[in-house]
Amino acid sequence: MTTTKVYIVYYSLHGHVEIMAREVQRGANAVEGVEATLWQVPETLSDTILQKMKAPPRANDVAEIRPEQLLEADGFLFGFPSRFGVMASQFKAFFDATHELWASQALAGKPAGVFWSTGFYGGGQELTALTAVTQLAHHADGSRQPTELELQQAFYQGKYVAKITKKLKNQPLSS
Repeated sequence: MTTTKVYIVYYSLHGHVEIMAREVQRGANAVEGVEATLWQVPETLSDTILQKMKAPPRANDVAEIRPEQLLEADGFLFGFPSRFGVMASQFKAFFDATHELWASQALAGKPAGVFWSTGFYGGGQELTALTAVTQLAHHADGSRQPTELELQQAFYQGKYVAKITKKLKNQPLSS
């Protein structure tokens, strides 16, 4: 039986997501035949900024991942703090760096999930999951062409906005 590799890739500024990542790893490793590995995305903040933010040192037992290493995994769990309802910019930068994998659809068909942490209840948790889905969907659907309905909607939108723009052109703004 071959081993199923699950990569748990996370970013954690203050350690909360790291704690969750280790528990996610524990759960994944509880499945027979699964090898779950923790990875950190690269930090984008300077040491000076991290010191001012009182960020603890990063885990020294978890390696930093490069986008091309995602090819080695059979599935993924991505974890990040929520910042105003979206993933932390460090993780967005990592996803942005996967553009070559996206272009070749190298990760299409590999299952993925997300987990996150916020500083307080109501800290945008539901929006963080929603906005993360778009990052994952791009790796499963990059070659899809617009449907006839989408093209009809695009035509109508262009026509509608152009008509409104034409009507409003040279109209004084009310004060």
